[in-house]
Amino acid sequence: MENKNTDPARIHTSVLLNEIIQWLNPKSGGRYLDGTLGMGGHSSAILEAGGPDCQLVGLDRDEEALELAGVRLAPFGERANRFHLAFSHFEAALDELGWDKIDGVVLDLGVSSLHLDEAARGFSFIKDGPLDMRMDPSGGMPPASTLVNKGSFSDLTRILRLYGEEPMAPRIVKAIIKAREEKKIETTLELASIVEKAYPAKRRAQSRNHPATKTFQGLRIAVNSELDELSEFLRLIPERLNPGARVAIISFHSLEDRVVKRSFREEARECTCPPRQPICTCGKKARLKVLTKKPQLPGEEELENNPRSRSAKLRVAERIDG
Repeated sequence: MENKNTDPARIHTSVLLNEIIQWLNPKSGGRYLDGTLGMGGHSSAILEAGGPDCQLVGLDRDEEALELAGVRLAPFGERANRFHLAFSHFEAALDELGWDKIDGVVLDLGVSSLHLDEAARGFSFIKDGPLDMRMDPSGGMPPASTLVNKGSFSDLTRILRLYGEEPMAPRIVKAIIKAREEKKIETTLELASIVEKAYPAKRRAQSRNHPATKTFQGLRIAVNSELDELSEFLRLIPERLNPGARVAIISFHSLEDRVVKRSFREEARECTCPPRQPICTCGKKARLKVLTKKPQLPGEEELENNPRSRSAKLRVAERIDG
């Protein structure tokens, strides 16, 4: 493995780390879930803060990240448990450990430095590599190249509009289809160049980000079913939280943040009956209390030390008796 002997802390800097520890406030004897283990930054901080009786289970779809996290979490011994799972399947890990409820959860939905910096993973439009973008290549999902080379005009346009929030979607998809008629699009830089040339010159000159940023985001979300994954997790997690347990979620684009915001708000509502209905018949009880009215953002010091944190938004909710 390319990064096997590399210090995980040097590869990836965990975003909003201090804020996560402050909100979760790990306790002795507590059980915690890190649904996006990555290279173990948030997990190691939780175990450190919680003391010698604190336990944690970490999940990740990426086997390379799991191995690197194992190096970082080795000092915690059996208190740190790792599973090769998507975070929406967290219940399988809890059940295997015999954990009915947990005392806190963190999700960091950002793409890790491991993915961005390793050209072979196909996430970067700066470094050339195969057009892959799968977080778990062993999971049976088709790579981004399949979408790009076989997707219809309507499907690709929908992906770029919905998941990439790309206003130039139709124009970009036309350029992709024209290019693939001549030659299969196989690498990240090939696709990035097609997108860049499809962008109007004026927009290209005025853009703060690379023209391919939103296209790559849209394809990555589609390839990994990221929004479906998040929605399923949010549906299931309240039932496995102890009263007072907190769930902290860091998102990096408006689509994810919107899903988290709406789910927290829905779980905090008592009744969904029509306003004019005199008696509640739905029986819905609030399960969460929203603790962050607005998302918490990185401070100036973190932004200076870790520019990749600039898009991060943290929302936190607490389980209540319901």
